[in-house]
Amino acid sequence: MDDWTQKMDVLIWFEKRLLQSIDLFYAKWPQPPSHKDRLKHCTIISHRGEHDNKDIFENTLSAFDQARDAGVGGIEFDIRWTKDLHPVVFHDTNLQRVFGSELELNKATLDELKTHCGLIPSLEEVIQKYGKKLHLMVEIKKEVYPDSSYQNMVLKDLFHGLSPQKDFHFISLHPEMFQAIDFVPTSAFLPTARFNIKTLSELALNKNYGGIAGHYFILTNRILRKHHMNGQSIGTGYICSKNSLIRELNRGVKWIFSNNAVELQGTLNSLLKY
Repeated sequence: MDDWTQKMDVLIWFEKRLLQSIDLFYAKWPQPPSHKDRLKHCTIISHRGEHDNKDIFENTLSAFDQARDAGVGGIEFDIRWTKDLHPVVFHDTNLQRVFGSELELNKATLDELKTHCGLIPSLEEVIQKYGKKLHLMVEIKKEVYPDSSYQNMVLKDLFHGLSPQKDFHFISLHPEMFQAIDFVPTSAFLPTARFNIKTLSELALNKNYGGIAGHYFILTNRILRKHHMNGQSIGTGYICSKNSLIRELNRGVKWIFSNNAVELQGTLNSLLKY
């Protein structure tokens, strides 16, 4: 392991511990009731589907089925490209973390990948099964596009039956990747911030993107107001508790990303009954 990888691992570990501490704080902070209109116009987004990576694996049809069957409004998933330039739904560059294999996605054809691990769906399968039924938050990963014009055409063909903004958004931690996609309006793009919130907030405003997404702690009320005043929407994650959910609803957040979306959807449904 080189020094850069070690530094990144330490940074990721620190970020996770920090966010866990923040989650515990907000989970214990009582919130006033949220207005019914805000409850109705909020969409819970299941982050990589409802999964535990033991019985049900992330970014698989089974994980997405769990979210859909529980009435969750949307799913977030990642796309990668195979060697023969088919987009598939998977987060990592290889299968090690999730499936214990060193196979790299961009070095295998779609047929080879399906033979090696049939649980990984193609983007086409996901769109055919969930398009217009769930809101699709499609994360574009930072990677080299060997034939960007062709890959843009592939995506255009796959999404042609869906309406940008209404049915799907493209999101990315690296909004420069949006340059590879030219068949949707800029309002279909949502940059996703980590600790670079100021830079991406200004970018979203200047580019007239659909809004911005990021951890609820870094998306302050001041930033939310700027985007709301510009007619843009906000997505925050990763919400883990009822109090955190109500806080985000009270702040006018439209998309709630969560790793326990089924539980949060149940909480939202309960709030709507009163």
